[in-house]
Amino acid sequence: MSELSRLAALLTDPEGSRDDQDRQVAVMEFVEKLTFATVDDILEMLRTDFERRWGLPVWARNLAYRLACLQRPDDPYLLRMAASDLYLHGPDWDHQAEELNRRAARLEAESPDTGPE
Repeated sequence: MSELSRLAALLTDPEGSRDDQDRQVAVMEFVEKLTFATVDDILEMLRTDFERRWGLPVWARNLAYRLACLQRPDDPYLLRMAASDLYLHGPDWDHQAEELNRRAARLEAESPDTGPE
């Protein structure tokens, strides 16, 4: 398990056993590590979270995908993954998801040989 995945796991506390200070420290450490993570580290963390049945808060998943897409803005597969994740969390972000899908479609039309890396 990567350091980013370990820190992501610390964000979830199903029993509510952590005090506020411990939660704040966990969030700060996660955000700091995520901010400078590579796309591969971010995607590995998201896969690990998916296997744990989406334990990460929605804000953390949105931020992770946003940072990954900023690093690989021309990756239609990643854009579609981010769009799919946005659709999971209700209609509030549907217009952002639709825009990501449109960008992915444009990129695929320009270079049809794109796919998962």
